[in-house]
Amino acid sequence: MSTNTLQAAVDRRWQTDIIEEMKGFIRIPAKSPAFDPDWAANGYLDDAVAHAERWCRETAPADASIEVVRLEGRTPLLLVDVPGNRDGTILLYGHLDKQPEVSGWSDGLGPWQPVLRGERLYGRGSADDGYAVYASLAAVTAVHEQGLPHGRCLLLIETCEESGSYDLPHHINHLRERIGQPDLVLCLDSGCGNYEQMWCTTSLRGMAAGTLRVETLTQGVHSGDAGGVVPSSFRIARHLLERLEDSVDGRIIPGAFNAEIPDERRAQARAAAEVVGTTLRDRFPFAGETRAEEQDLTELVLNRSWRPALEITGADGLPAIADAGNVLRSATAFKLALRLPPTVEGSDATTRLKELLEADPPHGARVTFTPDQAATGWHAPPLSPWLADTMDAASRDAFGAPVMYMGEGGTIPFMALLSEAFPRAQFVITGVLGPQSNAHGPDEFLHVPTARRLTTCVARIIAAHGSQ
Repeated sequence: MSTNTLQAAVDRRWQTDIIEEMKGFIRIPAKSPAFDPDWAANGYLDDAVAHAERWCRETAPADASIEVVRLEGRTPLLLVDVPGNRDGTILLYGHLDKQPEVSGWSDGLGPWQPVLRGERLYGRGSADDGYAVYASLAAVTAVHEQGLPHGRCLLLIETCEESGSYDLPHHINHLRERIGQPDLVLCLDSGCGNYEQMWCTTSLRGMAAGTLRVETLTQGVHSGDAGGVVPSSFRIARHLLERLEDSVDGRIIPGAFNAEIPDERRAQARAAAEVVGTTLRDRFPFAGETRAEEQDLTELVLNRSWRPALEITGADGLPAIADAGNVLRSATAFKLALRLPPTVEGSDATTRLKELLEADPPHGARVTFTPDQAATGWHAPPLSPWLADTMDAASRDAFGAPVMYMGEGGTIPFMALLSEAFPRAQFVITGVLGPQSNAHGPDEFLHVPTARRLTTCVARIIAAHGSQ
């Protein structure tokens, strides 16, 4: 295999084809079902799938099978099956659904407005995770066109990931016989500590999410009349949250939501911290004199990958400040997102969270916690020597630096599902979500050189798998 020829082929594909295709994809407001309840009627998810399907049909090897799988009431799934000339199956995963717009985009940028500035392609879904279908198939095609032996390559591209992949188990069950038993899973929906080397994700956190609602009245009343008599729903909610989180340091208190950190992951966290340096904290847009929760960089890596963390992602019952009168409000509701360590089971944690928050409510207030997402994290099995060696060599050739390993703080429910379904498979979880790429926020961008080089690394892995 000529690595220079391979890199040149991948670069040419990106420069002459993929970037323009990505621009078309960004223009489609294909929000995930959780953010577009009328997704079926609006048709944007179908548009995104059709956009990618057309490109796959134009560029895939001639013997590839391409299909959009539709199950009643479920989001569509794109399946691309490229036959191999060696034993084994590689499953390549990505998704086409997107997070909502959010505000705060810089001048000249917008969620559905593709803009290429230097090495960055801006727009919602660019790095998370629209590029994956293009990079995956480009890697497979590059190996195929060089005449290199490779196993069967199966692209599985869903449209429900940002909503917790709740449709994916139904598709997996429907396709189980056709999928067979993959011995390697490649997922391109993760992060990277920098743009200077390939990064392999060793773990993903889980999630326990839902809405905490506290009601003390059936309607709001004058705060001067009721203050000191009627308990504040906000204060009660705050008190309940103190059962879960220490408000001083953010520590999650109950042991059920914490886990032991393996020594190997601590060592990898130290190595990652040395490579990434202060970018771990400096990449965030801190306001004023705000500081990171930890100054020790290794602890920051472990905080975002192995320790639980709570965020209030939304609230109801609180009027805008301009509309706030002197009213003791009837209710307060908070949307909670509790990130869980990789080895904590998501459903059990969600059940425990509900019990913790609803038990013995202060002043007899009406308290409910309504779960809406429970996801178990993922802890990578050991890599085979051939796979670890290939990844390191590919990273050194494509980027000029060795592969690095680090846990990620996000959740990809697909990983836990596939780990259970295919316990003998090897897993390579990687991605392009690096410093300031800002998935889920304003100014999301894809760092194009990293995407090109990562595509080449994926091609190298596919070729090495075929030679085993």
